[in-house]
Amino acid sequence: MSPGAVVLTSAAVAGLLALGVPALLRRLPEPADDPPAVSYAALAGWAPLRPLAVVASAAVTGLLAWQVDPSRLMVALTPLTPICVMLAYVDWRVQRLPKVPILGATAVGLGLLAAEWLWTRETAVALGALAGLVIARSAFWLLWRLVPHAMGFGDVRLAALVGLVLGRLGWEQLAVGLWAGLAIFGVWGVGRAVAQRSRTAMREPLAYGPFMILGMLVGVLAVSL
Repeated sequence: MSPGAVVLTSAAVAGLLALGVPALLRRLPEPADDPPAVSYAALAGWAPLRPLAVVASAAVTGLLAWQVDPSRLMVALTPLTPICVMLAYVDWRVQRLPKVPILGATAVGLGLLAAEWLWTRETAVALGALAGLVIARSAFWLLWRLVPHAMGFGDVRLAALVGLVLGRLGWEQLAVGLWAGLAIFGVWGVGRAVAQRSRTAMREPLAYGPFMILGMLVGVLAVSL
């Protein structure tokens, strides 16, 4: 398959999968102990969600297929992209990262990693991915313990998934991806405070999940540099 065909196929598959984002979001269980300000069902009913999810998923996946070696990695990243788009949308709207899709995506990622190891016996790659998961989750768990009002446990769960993907690529990508998310988050927070001309804006709640996902994208793309 030519590189152009790989890009188009990957983008098309991700776009088709993204058509189901509203339905998936509507079926997520609402947290009973601490329900979000807007229900998942109401978030799923936002009319622009489906076209935006399709366009974003297709564009990001096409970019990844163009920049990253289209091999086994794309098998995992193509279905992961619509999930990340949904998570970023939900977290941005209600500052909540649903547990079920994160744990499900992480379980699928671990399954694919095990299948890859059985096929290739590349132990170093598998151990790098697992180490990335443990390092990222541990680091964000520590941040969550130190500053629980600034970070939710959903960010800790998401960090495990991000670490798994980036650790699969290498230590450099893991470091770049994790730091990129923090850096973009910091720049956005400062920019928001400057735009509002308010120091208190720095202390207002801000969803971190979208920035972590954006940092992961930066880290994945760093593999092609």
